[in-house]
Amino acid sequence: MRAFSYVAPDTVDATVAALRTAPPGTRILAGGTTLYDLMKLEIETPPAVVDVHRIAELDTIDAGERELVFGAGARMADVADHPVIRTAYPGLAESLWQAASQQLRNMATVGGNLLQRTRCPYFRNGTEFPCNKRDPGSGCAAVGGHDRAHALLGGSDACIATYPGDFAVMLLAFDAVVDVTGPAGERTVPLAGLHVEPGDEPTREHVLAPDELIVRIRVPATPAGRGSTYLKIRDRESYAFALAAAAVGLTVDADGTVGDCRIGLGGVATRPWRATEAEQTLIGGPLTPQTARRAGEAAFAGARSGAENGFRIELGVRTVADALRIAGERATR
Repeated sequence: MRAFSYVAPDTVDATVAALRTAPPGTRILAGGTTLYDLMKLEIETPPAVVDVHRIAELDTIDAGERELVFGAGARMADVADHPVIRTAYPGLAESLWQAASQQLRNMATVGGNLLQRTRCPYFRNGTEFPCNKRDPGSGCAAVGGHDRAHALLGGSDACIATYPGDFAVMLLAFDAVVDVTGPAGERTVPLAGLHVEPGDEPTREHVLAPDELIVRIRVPATPAGRGSTYLKIRDRESYAFALAAAAVGLTVDADGTVGDCRIGLGGVATRPWRATEAEQTLIGGPLTPQTARRAGEAAFAGARSGAENGFRIELGVRTVADALRIAGERATR
């Protein structure tokens, strides 16, 4: 790890002031569960770090009637264990409980979780392999290489690294937004527009400026929260990233038809992925094993497999179908 300067403001305003005069390449430190790893690998080499993890105004959870509001500094474990989240939005709780270990969830913040970087081994293995995300223009060793865990959706010839997070996928299904601030002022970014596909510019992973700070995450209240689940399929029961995951929220009308349906895909794309066409196949009709299967097939209709990851298309289809079944049971209790 290279030497860096360090500052720990105690308010959001003080943080913005520190970012205004910070040298280029400065990074914001929250829980540190991702940034420290990348600094040790010298993938991230910031000249300065602004530590925000002690700012009380970021460490809030408000489960109101109109929306859920999570301060960006709230710990993953605290959000997952909130009684309203557990009962009225079980999918949100599951997307947090199934991520990392208890020790990491006790430290990691929900704001930092949204911006975690890929676990692509070619990206994290120093300079041994070419990686456009780490060294622009060097190439992508994953394309044509060992791509078992790489993206099926949203990739490009320049990068097929998978977005590793779970929480953002569930937030995407619930139409969440993030409020951010920085020297240029405040703005609100829909979760659907926060992350970007690699295209020809894999180093750009989201739309935030380097000096912008996520202040809070807001989730509109929805009856689909109660009929929600996050189903994560992985090589190990825990402490592993998804081979395929589905974030589902739905409502079922009195006549048995699907009134509202939200489907997000995790572990299979270069960013959190909303399967809108799959949602439309279900709305207004019954939820059956057959319709759930068709929705899963629609979700992966645009998937592009490589040498070793083709099996995850069928796995993803089944994951969506199983998640729909679980959500349907919860929605009709």
